[in-house]
Amino acid sequence: MSKVTSLLTLLILALPLFTGVTQAASTDELLSVQRQWAQIQYDRPEKQREDAFAKLVSTIDEKLDKSNDQVQWLIWKGIVLSSQAGASGGLGGLKLAKQAREVFEQAIAIDPAALEGSALTSLATLYHEVPGWPIGFGDEEKAQALFKQALEIAPDSMDNNYFYGRYLLDQGENKKGLEALHHALQAPARELRPRADSGRRQEIQSLIEQAG
Repeated sequence: MSKVTSLLTLLILALPLFTGVTQAASTDELLSVQRQWAQIQYDRPEKQREDAFAKLVSTIDEKLDKSNDQVQWLIWKGIVLSSQAGASGGLGGLKLAKQAREVFEQAIAIDPAALEGSALTSLATLYHEVPGWPIGFGDEEKAQALFKQALEIAPDSMDNNYFYGRYLLDQGENKKGLEALHHALQAPARELRPRADSGRRQEIQSLIEQAG
């Protein structure tokens, strides 16, 4: 299976708590998008995911035009685009991955630490998953640097450790990879997003079993 076809759906991220009416509304809307992502990724048949992710991107674009929380909406647009790329595969998936890269770069330019450095980890995962030149933009050195930057921001993040652990396993560094994965499992549960947590923990356990 080619790297383009096997593009992995990107991470789910816990969102911070806000105060104020406008911010609370925005938080509710973001939470709705995150829950829809989890439902599509973990509960829908694979053949239905691409179209569902595309519709979710359109929803996010509408919010981007109205919200003051640009960086968070940009991060989630990139995540859903990456997920759509994984569902699409092939050259269509590569085109979507390139769009996601641009969106993550925009978010990082605004605030690289937003959502526990999730744009950094998401972009790192793209650089790791996408084929290198001349087909794509994959770059393992860039991936490693971005992963480390994200972990400096949020060293205990479930998603930062999960994706870095997976990267390390792919690099043949099983001991370090397993350490990162076990660290990921120690992250506290996200009460508002139980489906996302259960799906992610299953992915982590599966990787540990495969590597062990």
